[in-house]
Amino acid sequence: MTTTAASRRALGAYGEEIAARLLTSDQGMTLLDRNWRCPEGELDLVLREGDVLVACEVKTRRGSGAGSPHEAIDPVRLERLHRLVWRWAEAHEVRPPEARVDLVAVLRPPRGAAVVEHVRGLV
Repeated sequence: MTTTAASRRALGAYGEEIAARLLTSDQGMTLLDRNWRCPEGELDLVLREGDVLVACEVKTRRGSGAGSPHEAIDPVRLERLHRLVWRWAEAHEVRPPEARVDLVAVLRPPRGAAVVEHVRGLV
């Protein structure tokens, strides 16, 4: 693994940890799974908020050079995430009345605290 790949993985893990802490400690969700994979793809975080199953995509950036985290969720990716949350439910024999896809965008500047935004219910 190159240094660049290793630093990207570390940045991603950092963002996922920030997102998990925000969603569980600050917003009261229950974390059910991290980095769940199946042949169709991966879910960064799977959570429960009341009766709602939540798949959370976490996008972490150091700056705007790679585009905003929001731009990374195109219609094709969003459709796949909606399919994956139901695949997760099926694999874990969970039957939620509803599921949604959220985004947590984390911007880690060179100095200072991370800027974190939670976007609920991407459609």
